[in-house]
Amino acid sequence: MQEERYISAPDTEAAHVRAAALFDRVRARLQAALPASVIIQHVGATAVPGCLTKGDLDIVVRVPDVDFARVDSILQGMFSRNPGSVRLADFAAFEDPGSDPPLGVQLTTIGGTFDNFHRLVDVLRNEPAALAQYNSLKRAYDGRPMDEYRAAKDRFLAAVLPPR
Repeated sequence: MQEERYISAPDTEAAHVRAAALFDRVRARLQAALPASVIIQHVGATAVPGCLTKGDLDIVVRVPDVDFARVDSILQGMFSRNPGSVRLADFAAFEDPGSDPPLGVQLTTIGGTFDNFHRLVDVLRNEPAALAQYNSLKRAYDGRPMDEYRAAKDRFLAAVLPPR
């Protein structure tokens, strides 16, 4: 089996447009299926203008703790579980790798362990130096093993995300 590598999309702008269009469609499906208490947000690189990206779409579904199990069950009926991700009492990850672009859906409780996806988007949108640093990281790891990229990204996140 070939090692997974981080590869930036060849056309960042086109990748952002495709991800935004898919987000609109998926958000409509999620809003129809999920309780009104959820917050559905486009997160990840394609949610940030000018951010380099692999070209996939990441969505976070943020829920009050009392709705987590119910929403987890609904999402499991809509998407595959992401086998490469952790699963906790307040976090679950789903995917649709066959969608165009590939889709990842993260479910988290509001204030939970992994309730930080939206925070990174806020930092990257509002702090040009952080966006430039993140794009530099992505350029440095383009073509390299995904686990190396993810480790560097984790260090970056620890440095730029203010503590809650």
